[in-house]
Amino acid sequence: MYITVLITTPRDSTEKIAKHILQKRLAACINATPVSSAYWWEGKIEEAEETLLIVKTTVDKLERLIEEVKSVHPYRVPEIIALPIVGGNRDYLSWVERETHA
Repeated sequence: MYITVLITTPRDSTEKIAKHILQKRLAACINATPVSSAYWWEGKIEEAEETLLIVKTTVDKLERLIEEVKSVHPYRVPEIIALPIVGGNRDYLSWVERETHA
């Protein structure tokens, strides 16, 4: 099964985290886009300019991906959310499979 994993990062950590994921072969592709985030943290509303990583991988890589991201992410509780991919370009999905199992 293929999944998309959403990970928010501080802007100054984006490249380090994305490269770490790719070097470990835990993703075939990562898109990064700037986002403005608002969230509850320790009893109050916070705001931050962050980067959203959109990670394409397979479900069998998820647990290791979470561990690896947590090992390099500066947040105590980083956002790491997996969503199923229910369909798509078969050639692209086959490529995701090949690149994460190399």
